[in-house]
Amino acid sequence: MGKGGGKGKGVSKGGDKGKGKGKKGGKGKGKGKDGKGKGKGKGGGKGPARVVVEGHERFESVFIAKAKEDSLVTKNMVPGDSVYGEKRISVEGEVKGEDGKADKCEYRVWNPFRSKLGASIVGGIGHMPIKAGSKVLYLGGASGTTVSHVSDMVGPEGLVYAVEFSHRCGRDLTNMAKKRQNVVPIVEDARQPMKYRMLVGACDVVFADVAQPDQARIVALNASMFLKNNGWFIISIKANCVDSTAAPEAVYASEIEKLKKDNCKPKEYLTLEPYHRDHAVVVGQYRADKKEKKA
Repeated sequence: MGKGGGKGKGVSKGGDKGKGKGKKGGKGKGKGKDGKGKGKGKGGGKGPARVVVEGHERFESVFIAKAKEDSLVTKNMVPGDSVYGEKRISVEGEVKGEDGKADKCEYRVWNPFRSKLGASIVGGIGHMPIKAGSKVLYLGGASGTTVSHVSDMVGPEGLVYAVEFSHRCGRDLTNMAKKRQNVVPIVEDARQPMKYRMLVGACDVVFADVAQPDQARIVALNASMFLKNNGWFIISIKANCVDSTAAPEAVYASEIEKLKKDNCKPKEYLTLEPYHRDHAVVVGQYRADKKEKKA
């Protein structure tokens, strides 16, 4: 009697006694004749969950990984590298290489609990001016968690000027930037943009995540120096840092009024619950063109 079934999908087949190894089809041992050989299936009917990555329905530089639980992801600028221990997803592309194999794209999962910008996208913000090719001034870069995702979003044609005051966080930010050619780390105080005016060019977007009482003033000051007319600003307002005695909604309204006085026209604001308590994101334009009144 020979070995029946061999290697294949499913349970081993054949009228002989023998051992048949099936990669799929589950575990099961059957003794006897008439097609019942010993077959050990390794798969158990369940393989790795297949992940499908789709473009975001509104924003071009972010993606959604469709699985058991959907995740916000960005295309990794440095494949094989994790910045803060985030999960990476490798997906086969449609374009075939010269060797006949599908090209692979790697994406990084963006945790909204660790990023105000990520939380605003997951929360349903209507405007996201950061896209491929954008020049972004990022105030409050910290260790580079969100900066790295902004780096993914703007791509090799874009640029991120990341300003961070803390020298300890600045070291982590600088180390991250060594692998990302589109990130310029600047260890300086965002309240004094004159100190880094020679390092930063004209920008399309200013993003601010600085836990300071004068957050609105810091954004307006940097916007006046670096932001183009009709450029965009995104500010993450931490209510407790501005006024811990007032209701968060009152603080947001007060900061929005301050922005309006400095040529920063808010378009929308969104609270970041449940990802970040007592936080809100305001998106708007700087020196926006006035709409002509119709006759």
